[in-house]
Amino acid sequence: MSTNIIVIGAGVVGVCSALALQESGHQVTLVDKVEPCNGASFGNAGAVINGSCLPTSAPGIIFDVINMIGQKHSPLSIRLSYFHKIFPWLLRFALQSRSSSFNQNAVHLNALSKNAVASWKLLTDKTPLSYLFNEAGWLRVYESEKTFSTTAMLSTLLDKMGTEYEILDSDGIRDLEPNLAHSYRYGFYQKNGLNITNPKKLIEAMVNLLIQRGGQYRRFEVNEIQLDNNKISLRGFDGCINADKVVIAAGAWSRHLSKQLGDDIPLDTERGYHLMLPESSIGLLNRPVMNGEHSFVLSPMEMGLRMTAQVEFAGLKLKPNYNRIRKLLPLAKQMLPKLESKEESVWMGFRPSLPDSLPVIDFSNRSKDVLYAFGHQHLGMTLGAVTGYLVSDMLGNNSSEIDVYPYRATRFNKW
Repeated sequence: MSTNIIVIGAGVVGVCSALALQESGHQVTLVDKVEPCNGASFGNAGAVINGSCLPTSAPGIIFDVINMIGQKHSPLSIRLSYFHKIFPWLLRFALQSRSSSFNQNAVHLNALSKNAVASWKLLTDKTPLSYLFNEAGWLRVYESEKTFSTTAMLSTLLDKMGTEYEILDSDGIRDLEPNLAHSYRYGFYQKNGLNITNPKKLIEAMVNLLIQRGGQYRRFEVNEIQLDNNKISLRGFDGCINADKVVIAAGAWSRHLSKQLGDDIPLDTERGYHLMLPESSIGLLNRPVMNGEHSFVLSPMEMGLRMTAQVEFAGLKLKPNYNRIRKLLPLAKQMLPKLESKEESVWMGFRPSLPDSLPVIDFSNRSKDVLYAFGHQHLGMTLGAVTGYLVSDMLGNNSSEIDVYPYRATRFNKW
């Protein structure tokens, strides 16, 4: 039986959910207050990596944070005016760095990400979208043995999960990326991954595909959710729309909606930045490459090279600070000597983040007709298709190979 489902949020998770629900025979309307892919999905590095299972809150993270704050090119910043608001979140985050919590969270991340590539192929291979993917994998490079030693924790996790990776010497790095500076002597390569060459074009094409197949897209800002018998009403400045079922996949803006339904979920944002480099940089890299010393990524796109960097805690309202990523341009030039390090554009977005690095994929407290799918942090592109199929299974009362209990909304109630 076809069900009228509204998906709130036209980022990667919302659009994947809409397409997966449509495949299952539902009538789907996708809504967002802005055009598709104008949030965190727009500005990412375009990487989909099988076995992405390293939680952000790892043993020793407190000391790492203290050290990072004092660094010249620190990848982390906390706005002083926002510190009192983020402090409770940071306490929960610190608690997740205990070895038992860290290992458990890693297992649950792996359960979602181990088939990320296959899920994206299932969603897109028989569509015109497949040309936007290439199977280039994910490479981290390091100049010093000291910084490379920080990958030991990742290696241990991937070994436990049975995820393939390769350790490369300078020759192995050069075989993959001949334009990198010769100072990189250590590489960590995960081959089983996809590179999305234009995330915005991908999401826009997915929305068009949804419409071509009979779905709808509507500009509509949802301010209030009301439950009334068997109908759900979404209210906004432009009126009211009704649905049989609703998916809340509004990324960093999901918290105020879930709170209306009795779920106070500790969702905050890790603001991230990107800077686009000129079209002349196309062809300098074959895949996304992370600079291990300075924690930024250079990723090849259709329109040039994208540098992504920074974790900034400053909430949804404070103005961006682009100076921090601009100061990385000389380091990008050192990394890629042939690079024309000229800024073409700069951007800031909001990663929806939870203290344990896991998303919420669960029904609301008040209705099994409202499903949450948000909080994917740094892994929105990797987990988009996986989450979409989980959403479809859950709303269709179908079984899934993935146990969704670890991603329940109520897991924070005990904290």
